[in-house]
Amino acid sequence: MRFGPNGLARAAVRFKPASFAGTFVALMMAALIVSACGILLETGVRASVPPQRYAGAPVVVAADQYARLVTGSGDSRSESAVPLPDRARVDTALAGRAERVPGVAAAVPDLTFPVRLGEGALTGHGWGSHLFTGTSLTSGTAPRAGEVVLDAAAARAAKAGPGDTVTLETAAGRADFRVSGLAAPGPGETAEGPTAWFSDARSPALAGHPGRADAIAVLAQDGGSAERDTGLAAGVRKALAGTGAEIRTGDGRGAVENSGLAYAEETLTGLGGSFGGIAALVAVFTMSGTVALSVAQRAREFALLRAIGATPRQIRRAVACEALLVAPLAGLIGCLPGIGLAHWWFGQLKERGAVPDAVELRVSWIPLVVAVSAGLVTALAAGWAAGRRPARIKPGRALAEASVERSRPGVIRTLIGLGALVGGAFFTVFAARSAGDDAANAALGVVMLFMLAVALLGPLVARLCAALLGLALDARGDAPATLAAANSRTNARRLASAITPIVLATAFASTLTFMHTSESRVAAGQVRAGTTADHVVTHPAGLSADAVGRAARTPGVQAAVGLLDTQVLVPVGSGGDRWLQGAAAQGVTGSGALLGRVQDLDVRDGGLDRIGAGRIAVDRMLARSAGVEVGDRLPMYLPDGTRTSPEVVAVYGRGIGLAAVTMDRAALDGHVTSGFATTLLVRGGDAKALAPLGTVTDASGYAVGTTADRELNAWANYTMAAVLGGFAALAAVNTLVMTVLDRRRELGMLRLVGATRRQVMAMLRWEGLLVAVAGLALGTAIAAATLFPMVRGLTGESPYVPPLVYGSFAAAAVGLSLLAVLLPARGALRAREG
Repeated sequence: MRFGPNGLARAAVRFKPASFAGTFVALMMAALIVSACGILLETGVRASVPPQRYAGAPVVVAADQYARLVTGSGDSRSESAVPLPDRARVDTALAGRAERVPGVAAAVPDLTFPVRLGEGALTGHGWGSHLFTGTSLTSGTAPRAGEVVLDAAAARAAKAGPGDTVTLETAAGRADFRVSGLAAPGPGETAEGPTAWFSDARSPALAGHPGRADAIAVLAQDGGSAERDTGLAAGVRKALAGTGAEIRTGDGRGAVENSGLAYAEETLTGLGGSFGGIAALVAVFTMSGTVALSVAQRAREFALLRAIGATPRQIRRAVACEALLVAPLAGLIGCLPGIGLAHWWFGQLKERGAVPDAVELRVSWIPLVVAVSAGLVTALAAGWAAGRRPARIKPGRALAEASVERSRPGVIRTLIGLGALVGGAFFTVFAARSAGDDAANAALGVVMLFMLAVALLGPLVARLCAALLGLALDARGDAPATLAAANSRTNARRLASAITPIVLATAFASTLTFMHTSESRVAAGQVRAGTTADHVVTHPAGLSADAVGRAARTPGVQAAVGLLDTQVLVPVGSGGDRWLQGAAAQGVTGSGALLGRVQDLDVRDGGLDRIGAGRIAVDRMLARSAGVEVGDRLPMYLPDGTRTSPEVVAVYGRGIGLAAVTMDRAALDGHVTSGFATTLLVRGGDAKALAPLGTVTDASGYAVGTTADRELNAWANYTMAAVLGGFAALAAVNTLVMTVLDRRRELGMLRLVGATRRQVMAMLRWEGLLVAVAGLALGTAIAAATLFPMVRGLTGESPYVPPLVYGSFAAAAVGLSLLAVLLPARGALRAREG
């Protein structure tokens, strides 16, 4: 046998595979989570959808669908981009300029807008879209002013045919249209349900955007080819230079027709990038601890090698070779379930509408190589750090040093750990004094710094926990408890390796889970307290334009207010560190005084009666984040990206459950795709009399429905908590099993000196309980230091921790710890006694 470093490594892996099983499992789990997050990140970066509606148009002209905020200047200048809540539109006049480009056959302004037909809904388009979608008349003629063409489904719903008159409601109001013909949707028409086509001249007004179009489809003369389409796009781009319009070709056309792609990209990159980064750090913590434990468990072997003449370089190379033998294989095996996790996660996002159906998961070699490489580098670094001490010990003292645990950690490790501890405390104070996303971002720094401190100061923390909890064990007076306390004090490094993963699991799972429970509790309470209307009316197709007036005229009704729910973007932060934050907004049909009779926003300053043109009311947390108060102007982006700076006339306290911005409904005209109100709040009257307007519920029923909608989105936090918490929990089990298996000789010695099997198992049970309690206590403390400033900054209230949920976390930690200790111990004792 060759006794060089490579030979030593191969021999160690071959003849003592149990010593490397824990390392293999840790590296495999790390590769699983890193590869899954990497696949989601790559999918988000490369996400695209093939064009369907615009497949017949080689070039599409569209507006920029991102709001962009520029901060700083010169070298410190930066730009942030956020997807718009609604569609930004282009000037229809650009179609004329595009048509004059050589090779252009036609430039067609395209619109898609909602239309109400009685109690049902249609999708409206301009008839000109038939040129690129392939829609064709089956009977009748093309529509002119005051006319409409219906597809078969819409004709059945209207019970009308060519020559009949139908009453339709659009953003321009309710009007009668003559059915000029019937049409069969072409291959370019997406499955939008019943469809209606109007004259091109009237479509922009019917859509509520006079002079604006969703996009302009540019058609080529004499068909198209890749070379011709490229030249056509260049010509259109030159003709429209300086207008701010974007020229899209290829799959870029699909992004124009599918506005959800931008949000899908943001969601996927956020999960894969931000969450993936946190997951990678957790993986590094657990892998490093496991590798270090594996090396420490073989301290006697390294000491013997040093005693017989092995050089420090050979020891270090042997440890590195072990990592090279184990890490790549573990990483490759871990990538397989990682691909499965990414597929499951991606499917869940699609089911919940966060990702368009046309987007496909992209699995390439890049995230897999990154996952394997990350595991290999971490294993090498952890092995090098753990192997430094056995490599440096003088041969004559090697065996003596290996038999005694080192009393204190290294100076550099201690200093970095103390620095992380101080940094975590600083960020805790900073987060407590911040608001909104500032508090949330600072709180994330809190949890990461405290976790780094626990990982680096593990032996000191474990020794402190053993000293404190050991007092309670000593107080019992029985031999197993006393022996467990003594073992814990003496073997602090081994204890730290077991405690750290439990701290990770508790801290991250608690932070993610209780962040959601806290926000949901605050939101639900605000909805219940803030909805003072007697009746709430909703309709899946949106409420008719005259719904508010009809409700107000209903006998017994004292107040009726319509709400159009949407979202705006508000610059928040301070100085050069500013970003765009999405804020829920409600457009009010009716006066602010009437709104106060059906909705209690908990006004803290100003008055709702001043809401009107250029004047809005905002939630206090948003006002604090944006740095405004009553009388100031709040810069903001309307849903389609239009910039405005309305005056703040009121600040209220229930914007989390209701809406963070309250504004006049007319201020949203022309800036939203659907102008139909989403909710009607009514004071007084009878539910039966309001039933023709839509579905009628009372305030409590409305609050329950709103809470259910929030709970529908909770899966994201719970899934992340399950992934991180589950990973850390498995790492804890893996570490505990490794420590128990390494103690087989110690357990056998206890049996030889007279300890009964029951006493040995009782001792291990107390040790497992000590590990679980210490990990839970530290993890809970870190979660509390994170949650209190984060929740207070976002909601203004304290965190809400459901006792049963926290109890389940504690029960899981204790149960897993005891199982991970007792099951392998029972097997080890049976093997030695056999």
